[in-house]
Amino acid sequence: MTTATGAAFAVVGPGGSGVVATAAERAGRREREPEPPPAPETETDMETEKEPGPESSAADFRFRGMWVATVANRDWPSRPGLTAGTQRAELLAHLDRAVERRLNAVVLQVRPTADALWPSPYEPWAQCLTGTQGRDPGWDPLGTAVAEAHARGLELHAWFNPYRVANHTDPTRLAASHPARLHPEWTVSYGGKLYYDPGLPEVRRFVQDAMLDAVRRYPVDAVHWDDYFYPYPVAGEGFADDASHARYGADFPDRGDWRRHNTDLLVSETAARIKEVRPGVSFGVSPFGVWRNAADDPEGSDTRAGVATYDDLYADTRKWIREGWIDHVVPQLYWHIGHPATDYATLLDWWSAAVRGTGVALRVGEALYKAGDPAQPAPWQDPRELSRHLALAAGRPDVDGHCFFAAREVAEDRAGALAAAVADHYGARARPPRH
Repeated sequence: MTTATGAAFAVVGPGGSGVVATAAERAGRREREPEPPPAPETETDMETEKEPGPESSAADFRFRGMWVATVANRDWPSRPGLTAGTQRAELLAHLDRAVERRLNAVVLQVRPTADALWPSPYEPWAQCLTGTQGRDPGWDPLGTAVAEAHARGLELHAWFNPYRVANHTDPTRLAASHPARLHPEWTVSYGGKLYYDPGLPEVRRFVQDAMLDAVRRYPVDAVHWDDYFYPYPVAGEGFADDASHARYGADFPDRGDWRRHNTDLLVSETAARIKEVRPGVSFGVSPFGVWRNAADDPEGSDTRAGVATYDDLYADTRKWIREGWIDHVVPQLYWHIGHPATDYATLLDWWSAAVRGTGVALRVGEALYKAGDPAQPAPWQDPRELSRHLALAAGRPDVDGHCFFAAREVAEDRAGALAAAVADHYGARARPPRH
């Protein structure tokens, strides 16, 4: 993702106001504060779908995905407390729409706030389903999503957020059985939200166990993480991990290096365990689009972003690519071509170079939610901006496809931006990605 990024509407990443909120928007985070579901709109008509034939090209096998965010009911379910039948019908409508838009993958958020969209022995049922965390919704959303996606020729990527516990700081609002209530020493309050402490080995092991339970139970095609590791910075507030740092970080004179080491352990250990639990399942991360700015590191991008994954989220995403810990990367390049601080084309080239020769597939996160939004700069009012992104990427052989944020905008397509991109670039029906 919001973020969940994350992975951002709530945002559901770091909140804040004033200068912090403004900086977050400049940084391009994808979550915004929760808002009521929009009224249904007439879907944009798509041209008649063509069956794969001799004219199909290698591009037809590239990744064409969409995120379906469940945190704060951002995309699905449309609101909490719907009947099981209505929830299922809404989910299937999203899958059908993905097929209509000639996509070939759906990235479904199944662990939005340390709760689950499947019958997990580790964590309670997700609040977004019934409105009450821990209440059985009467069906198995993840199991249904996997089966129904595969029946439609779609990949189903299970999207997890490792460390976010709640978009508030009151543990009494969590289900009584929630691990964060049973282990309050695992948690840190920061920026008005509650997180697990990444510096605790028992936390890293627990969140891996919780996520891998879904991989063990269901034939998901991929494990997907968004951009939330350590939380986005909040002005004037420090992340209160003094106790875990004192206990485990003595060998790291720089706390930032220790935090990055913790995130490295989460990524590398999870990668190894996925291969043990279900060989062949792909592991991917969707980081914030800037690893480091060139002003801070000559190997960084020629950008001036207010946030960088390495420095602020303690996530060395480039290292994970080089080490082969992840199979694909989906950087959130949520800016327009020519953006003065974070140009889409500049970042596209930087990420292309980052994956070149590594075997890690590059899939570009696209800000469909910005298209036609009157609050966005002029380029996003042009329905062809998104199509120009795909045209640029088509000339980079290291790019393996795109993922659109998010399902609600795939349905609305308020500016016709997705329709234009499909007409210009998705001439044939999508085939499953090659990996």
